[in-house]
Amino acid sequence: MAKPVVPGEVLAGAGDVEAFKGRETKELIVKNAADRPIQVGSHCHFFESNHALKFDREQAFGFRLCIPAGTAVRFEPGEEKRVTVVALAGKRVAYGINGLTEGSLDDAQIKTRALSLVGDRGFSGKGGAR
Repeated sequence: MAKPVVPGEVLAGAGDVEAFKGRETKELIVKNAADRPIQVGSHCHFFESNHALKFDREQAFGFRLCIPAGTAVRFEPGEEKRVTVVALAGKRVAYGINGLTEGSLDDAQIKTRALSLVGDRGFSGKGGAR
């Protein structure tokens, strides 16, 4: 007799799963310049995260936080911390969040436009106005 199916059950195979295998990672220093906490989710294009976070946005273009899906990193007011980011995979397109990228992460013209918008819209950090 077959084992009954349990809704929501996860059946993991044998062995370990290596997350982000072969993908580029970088470390960034991030400071929250706001007067309230800021939380950034696992799949956010980190380049477009909250304007009050100070970090090298050019280095973050095309990257997301290197954390498990469905989790987030919280930055308290005035807090500075080191985070690891990982290159986005798949089709490598980004739309929304703050409307800076709006297209292919591998298109040099889109990156140039996005970096210009960072300064124009008052985002903090290198490449930004603050």
